[in-house]
Amino acid sequence: MIKQIAILLVLLPFKSLAQTNHYPQNYFRNPLNIPILLAGNFGECRPGHFHSGIDIRTEGKENLPVFAAADGYISRVKMEPGGFGHGIYITHPNGYTTLYAHLNDFFPALQKFVRQEQYAQKSWTIDLSFDAQKFPIKKGQQIAWSGNTGGSSAPHLHFEIRDSKSEHPLNPQLFGFVIEDSISPLPTEISIYNGDESIYVQNPTRVPLKKIQDIFVPNKDSVFVSADLISLGVAVNDYMNNSTNTLSFYTAQWYANNVLVGSLRLDDIGYNETRYLNACADYKLQKETGIWFNSLFLLPNNQLHKLYQFEQKGNGQIVLNKLGPTPIRIVLTDVSGNTSEIKCTIIRAENSTPALCSQTWKSKQEHNFETPNLKFTLPATALYHDICFETSKNTEAKSISSSFSIGTPVIPIHNYFDLSIKPEVVIPFALNSKITLQYSDGKKVSGKKASLTNGWYGASVRAFGDYWLAIDTTAPVIKPVYKNGVTVSLGKEIRFVVTDDLSSVKSFTGSINGQWICFEQHGDNWFYRVDEHCPKGKNKLQLSAIDENGNERKMQFDCARL
Repeated sequence: MIKQIAILLVLLPFKSLAQTNHYPQNYFRNPLNIPILLAGNFGECRPGHFHSGIDIRTEGKENLPVFAAADGYISRVKMEPGGFGHGIYITHPNGYTTLYAHLNDFFPALQKFVRQEQYAQKSWTIDLSFDAQKFPIKKGQQIAWSGNTGGSSAPHLHFEIRDSKSEHPLNPQLFGFVIEDSISPLPTEISIYNGDESIYVQNPTRVPLKKIQDIFVPNKDSVFVSADLISLGVAVNDYMNNSTNTLSFYTAQWYANNVLVGSLRLDDIGYNETRYLNACADYKLQKETGIWFNSLFLLPNNQLHKLYQFEQKGNGQIVLNKLGPTPIRIVLTDVSGNTSEIKCTIIRAENSTPALCSQTWKSKQEHNFETPNLKFTLPATALYHDICFETSKNTEAKSISSSFSIGTPVIPIHNYFDLSIKPEVVIPFALNSKITLQYSDGKKVSGKKASLTNGWYGASVRAFGDYWLAIDTTAPVIKPVYKNGVTVSLGKEIRFVVTDDLSSVKSFTGSINGQWICFEQHGDNWFYRVDEHCPKGKNKLQLSAIDENGNERKMQFDCARL
């Protein structure tokens, strides 16, 4: 009896945390007519953002019918080359909005209206808003077909539920959907940091875990750490029944000396907040290892306070016992209530000597940097934690300037900042509009147009790494994926691959016999689905691709419609 009471007391804090949910249950239906199997869930770590909804698998196929989750009206339709691709937003009378993304075609009346607007605006990229009378929708009414558009790498349906007032995405799994899940989260490692030092100037102690009698423990009995104050991170994969895709946990609680230190809950994260993922997870460690470690502590410039709750002073750190071991316990849960527990013993060793730093840049402070050929300003909100700032100049010019190594790419920057370089050669007046700011993180190179101001060429950037200037006079490349003189029929696609070397493709337009036609972009691919704007018989297809620096490529092809 005493043992049963003890177990109940241990689980109560988790239970109350998981049940802090006042969302309507069973108001929304499954947007598909197949059981929900997840390829991704809310709160997953993605590059630069938290995943904002659930990704529902569509059996590896496209064009499954998609249905309205509840009564309401279509309030917005957006089509974009990346992101959500083809997206529908439905506003519901209960104060929530649902989003259906990566779609193919919409239902006929909406598809026809959107296509008319695209031709009227001569733009495939479009963002339309509607009042409640334009497209009223009933629960279970088909609104579209599933697809693989936008920033999608495989067929699926991205589904969100948002608070209509704040537009914050909420965790859809808290709304009572039937999702079979009896599998507990699977923690694989914990990371331990010196709480007195910035996470960007240290290499945390990584502790692999193994499972013994339903408890996850380190491979070694005790973990020795050279610090008085520590912070914890945890690498976790969650799974659901009948799916091999990895998911995110929902809540985490961590204890020291059997006393609750803090908790983390993944819900209600606005799009204006989602980049703080780079502070809620160890960005540096992910870049170095490819593994996401969720931070069980709050960095000084992490503004997502609402995700964390601390029971003691501090931001989730743990003070180690000086005269003996400190027992640590971490409890993880998913939305279905499956739990996992980590236990380890941490022993304080002699403190190590902090690494020397010639120039410390503090978080929450503005930092100005200027040399004869490089200048930039980091706003006070740019750094999540203190960094040891370093910069160097490569005197072997790659093009018209030296290359400048600024900080290190494994340190995240929250805000865009203006970076300018002064060239070391005279730039002819005619080339002032052809300068690009090139960037490398050591793995890949990208570029963007640089603007001229008082002899400096600059652009807005958001990453540490190597920067230099280059001249861009080369137009984009247009590569057809069919032979010239192709014969097509109504509904078929004409496709091209369009790329640029030093910057990016700013615009791509196509016309048939001088009349604009609607080309859609998906990555480097642009395609036109043959419609009534392509007359029967022989036609001339004209194409134009322009990069950020105004370099244009024009091409013409023969095509015929049956």
